[in-house]
Order: sequence, then structure tokens, then C-alpha cells
Amino acid sequence: MPHADLILTGGPVFTGAGEPLADTAVLVTGGRIAGLVPAAEAPDHTGPATRVIDLDGALLSPSFQDAHLHPLGAGVEMLQCDLSGAESAEETLELIAAYAQAHPEREWIVGGGWSMEHFPGGTPTRGLLDELLGDRPALLINRDHHGAWANTEAMRRAGVGAATQDPADGRLEREADGFPAGTFHEGAERLFDAVRPGIGDDFALAGLLAAQEALLAQGITGWQDAWVGEGMSGISDIDAIYRRAVAEGVLKVHVRGAQWWQRDRGLEQIEGMLARREAAAPLAPAYVPGTVKIMVDGVAENQTAAMLTPYHDHSGHAGEHRGLTFVESQTLKEAVTALDAAGFQVHFHALGDRAVREALDALEAARAANGPSKNRHHLAHLQMVDEADTPRFAQLGAAANLQALWACHEEQLDVLTLPFLREGAEARHYPFGELRDRGARLVGGSDWPVSTADPLQALHVAVNREAPGESDGPLGGEAQRLSVSEFLAAYTSGSAWINHREAETGSVAEGFLADLVTISPNPFELPARELHTARVTSTWIRGERVYDAAEPASAAGLTAAGGAA
Repeated sequence: MPHADLILTGGPVFTGAGEPLADTAVLVTGGRIAGLVPAAEAPDHTGPATRVIDLDGALLSPSFQDAHLHPLGAGVEMLQCDLSGAESAEETLELIAAYAQAHPEREWIVGGGWSMEHFPGGTPTRGLLDELLGDRPALLINRDHHGAWANTEAMRRAGVGAATQDPADGRLEREADGFPAGTFHEGAERLFDAVRPGIGDDFALAGLLAAQEALLAQGITGWQDAWVGEGMSGISDIDAIYRRAVAEGVLKVHVRGAQWWQRDRGLEQIEGMLARREAAAPLAPAYVPGTVKIMVDGVAENQTAAMLTPYHDHSGHAGEHRGLTFVESQTLKEAVTALDAAGFQVHFHALGDRAVREALDALEAARAANGPSKNRHHLAHLQMVDEADTPRFAQLGAAANLQALWACHEEQLDVLTLPFLREGAEARHYPFGELRDRGARLVGGSDWPVSTADPLQALHVAVNREAPGESDGPLGGEAQRLSVSEFLAAYTSGSAWINHREAETGSVAEGFLADLVTISPNPFELPARELHTARVTSTWIRGERVYDAAEPASAAGLTAAGGAA
């Protein structure tokens, strides 16, 4: 009987779907799973060179795959003025001051991660930065990457003033005399592109590698980068950084890149996307830019998410504003039809219920023109989905890409969002259970650095619909809860499917790559209210341990909150 290179035994095995297997040993040979056998038979496969790992009751699972995140932006911001750890406006300002003092050689103060809920109305002012920094320019991106905070000197250098008009895809907060107040929403952030410092390729690669280590510590060995293009945190060419990482042999994970759809351009950009996909073909499966990301709308907390009904004002009265759609509906249909015909997967940012409907309408148009495809299109965020649209996911073969950590009451939702939405809107928030019940395929993503990349923190909210330690009642009602197995399946076999890697990743099965994670305590045995205490204890790629919680951590801590990018 052949001996295995590695045997993992002594804990339950989640195979990627259903309930875990008990009394099972997983055999690994040549970086792949050679078989699953009764634990009692493990000695029969043990030789002098076999490594035997006693799981000591920890859960063994396929490693996680994140179907929507921004690792280069996250990594770069970790190396800049990182505000993600602040828990108040005061702490945010303290971090900025400390960073400025520690880096006198840096002309600009750039970075990000500040939280809208820490400032009145979600809009910090230029005066706060002016007082700290004087004439040193600053541009700081907020946690959800849908807005920026700038001081007066940054505006002066960019030529931004009272006469500056709001762009079609954004808005400037203004003082009483019309001068910009300091917060720039959505496309208004681009007003600083000509003067903000760029990110060199070496720095961008360092950011990617820092992000990779942070994600391996969360058990994530594959992902879909939801912004492969220019503009993310000032990086000029994310596609080129991934190519370099593969060429230099430093990319440990596998990545599906979502090429960024430039909303001020049209179908002519598809030719360049095809060329990038073709040029990267020899790099598969390490890096495959076979997806296109389309931002349909913005976010609800700054009222740029596209809604079917108008937002309310501060007095509770409905107005005329229903948010922004960044791609006109007919143009969206044409673009999605063309991309589908070209064999691209389309990855939609669709947060408001009107955006979700328009994205599904575009997929319906593509199917009518092209017939069913194997392109595996998906909609991310899904903060509000109209009841009439939840069955359409299954009908159109569209996957629901869940950022489950947001599906609970928290300050940004309760203070900056729900008071300005129609009556009954809370019941339509993040309808994961309804999507499941109506046949939608569920996949898991985090949107890091908008919120933590840790799938186990998201698991807690997916199951409870409440944040750890909170008792506000389940957001959207009991019916929207997922089970532990359903959510872990979304983050393993589900995300492997959306990334076109389900033939050899996302499951613990014979012939699959030994990309694995161990979790303790076993979440299947924890009370629901204690799921947040589960932690990744080790991460494995092709049967080699790439993260061990028992060793000193090299990755920075990550924060949690809502928003979307």
C-alpha cells in the first residue's frame, strides 16, 4: 500500500459542502489529495518520510477563496497612512498626526481607511486636516473607497475651488459659500489625479506581498481581484503587478483578475481587455484576467446607491434623488452582451435594488442575444434586492456574491443609511436566505479593505445576522440566516466555482490540490453566538504549510465594517 507524503487526522473534515465527516484521515501525495480514509487506516499509509498532523479536534476544510476583494489597494494602504484601526474621529486624527510626524520626508499624506460613521454626516472637513498638517497636502480615501478627504492645500494644488462643478459620477460636499468642504464622493475623487503622488511598481508589488501574507493568515489561498485597472489607491497598472509577481515567483496564491470597466468609455475598450487576457494566457492558473468588473452604482451611506424609490431627506420626506447609475441601462445591456459574447465573466457591483435590477436586465439581454453561456456572471454586495428580482438569479444563472459581514445592524447602516430609505427597506437588506431558497448560487467575498477579509468573522454574521456581542435582532429577519455549512460552502466550493477553479480547488476530494485550512474551535460545534471565536490555525497550499498561527504573525490586523467597492 503506497505511503502518503502527508496525513491530516484527528479532526472533522468539511469537504466543501454538507456536514463534516468524522473519523476521517486525509492523505496527501505530490501536493494533491490522494484519498480520504477511515482514521483507523491512517497507519497503513504511513511511511518513514510521512508527516502526520494531529488536528487535535480542529476542523479541516478546503482553504477559502475570496470572490471579491482589492488586495493591492489594501496592501498599499497598509504601507501608507493606515487609518483602518481607528475607532473614533479622535483616533483617526491621532493616527494622521503620528504618521505625518514619522514621515517628514513624504511631501503628501496619502492613505486611507477612515470610517464615515466617525464624523458628523459621514463627511470630515478640510479644517480638521488643515489644523494638523498646515500646508502639507493630504488625500485620504475612506474605508469603502467611495469617497476621499482632502485638505485645503491638496485642493489648491488640484485647482479645486468654489467654481469646480460636481462631476457627472460624483459630488463635492460644500460649505455655505460653495467652497469644497473637504469630502469628495465617488468620481469627484478623480479631481486630484493630476497632482496626487503615484505609486511606483516596486511599492505596489510590496503592497501585494503584504496583502498576500495577511490573506494567508485568514486561510485564503485564492481570490478574485475586483479592480484590475488604473486608479485603485493610485496604482497605475494592477495587471502588470500581478504579471510581475508571477514572473518573479512570489505569487503563492491563484488569482482571477476582474479588468476594470471604465465608465467614461464604451465598447471600444473590450479590444484592450481581450489583448490583456490573451497575453496572460501562459500564466494560468496563477493569474487569469478573464473577468470584467462593472460598477453599476455607488453606496447607500452617501446616497449614490441606485434605488427603485427616492431617498428621504433629514426630515424624513421622500425627494427625487434615487442614487446614481454609472453606466446607462441601454449601454449596460450592450456592454454585457458584447462581453458575454467575447467569453468574459461579468462581475457587477450592484448595491441598490435598482442597480441589481439593471444588472439582471443586462444579463437577460445578453442571454437573449447569445444564448446560455459558461461565463459565470455574478452580482456583488446586494444590499437591497427587490423581491421580484431574487428568483431571476437562478433563472439567469447569475451567482450572488455575498459580503456577509455587513448583514447586521451597525452604526454606518443605522445612522447613515436606514433613516434615509423607504419604509420597509430594512426587510430587503442582504436577503441571503431568500436568494438561497429561490435557487441562487451563493459565493463568498469580503471586499477587503472595506472590511476584514476574515471569513470566520463573516460566518458569525451570516449565521446570526447580528454582530458579535450585539442583540439588535437579526437584520432582515430570521429567514435570511444561513447555516454554517451553507456559508462555508459559499466561501470554498462556491468561490472556487465562480473563479473557474472548481475542478481542482474548493473541495476536499481525491485528486484535488491540497489547499487546506484548519480552524479551531470547530465552528460546527460552537454555539451560534460564539462563532466569532473560531480562528484559522494553519493554511496549506499544495500540501505545504504557508501559515501557522503558532508562529509569530507577520500580517497586520484588519478591521470590520460596511460599505462596498
